[in-house]
Amino acid sequence: MTNWDDFRYFLAIARHASIRKAAQVLGVSHSTVLRRITTFEEVLNVRLFERTPTGYFATKAGDEMLHFAQQIEEETTNASRLIAGRDNQLSGKIHITMPGVLATLLMPDLAAFRRSHPGIELQISPGYSIANLAKREADVAIRISNDPPENLFGRRILKVFRAAYVCGDYLPGIRQANDILPLSWIGLTDVQPSFQWMEESDFPDIPVGAIISDPQATLEAVKAGVGMAMLPCYMADTIPGIYRMPPATLLPHSDLWILTHADMRNTARIRKFISFMAEAIFLHRDLLEGKRPRTLPVPDSHHEINEQKISP
Repeated sequence: MTNWDDFRYFLAIARHASIRKAAQVLGVSHSTVLRRITTFEEVLNVRLFERTPTGYFATKAGDEMLHFAQQIEEETTNASRLIAGRDNQLSGKIHITMPGVLATLLMPDLAAFRRSHPGIELQISPGYSIANLAKREADVAIRISNDPPENLFGRRILKVFRAAYVCGDYLPGIRQANDILPLSWIGLTDVQPSFQWMEESDFPDIPVGAIISDPQATLEAVKAGVGMAMLPCYMADTIPGIYRMPPATLLPHSDLWILTHADMRNTARIRKFISFMAEAIFLHRDLLEGKRPRTLPVPDSHHEINEQKISP
């Protein structure tokens, strides 16, 4: 006799072709996964996987089983989501996904929500990968995107802006280092279409000197003087020693959304959370829209430091 857990183990191995990776995804031991899939094959009296030195690969029977297992997974997820969507209690868990730097900005607001609703447990996953809300990988997503999935329900809060940022050593009048490297861009990827932001900037002819795929690491690279980067204003305008590169032109980045699956939108705790966080995010509007530039210190004739505001 089989149950849903048997199919969960089967799907994890089929998707990752590895007992070790399947164990990591399922949160169990390597031996547990091996024992469960072996028992599953014995119950069905069929071999589902070919064991090879490079991994576990589905047999013909395994391919047929994969189709049914995916259907079972989809139906189970749909049922879970529909039942959760009828919950009228301000209690239970909310799994939230959002970019890591945005999570840092909003953490005081998340703490305020917890204080106001102690019966609701927040599970926060900071990261830049897109969670699949239809499969309950998260209940709520706070995303910066111009094209959110059509099957999600939510609210567009505002538009996020960005600008080119450098450390102060690159700016005339406040350089502290004697030998500044020629200014170059720090890119997020070496894929050519992603360089459109360079062409839209005030510095389309400056070369790329480094590629760093992680936004937080890019911010640290700018602080260290590796080069100039196009960064969201909410991320860079709060960091000492980093300034917008004159003329400090603001560029639209993307819309900021707070989203959930349509089946979850009537859940009491989800409605309350979305309403609360939408208002909280709007209170950060000036920072998110780039209306709080860091002042640029320049020496006056007495070699002291005054402050001069960079106009966006």
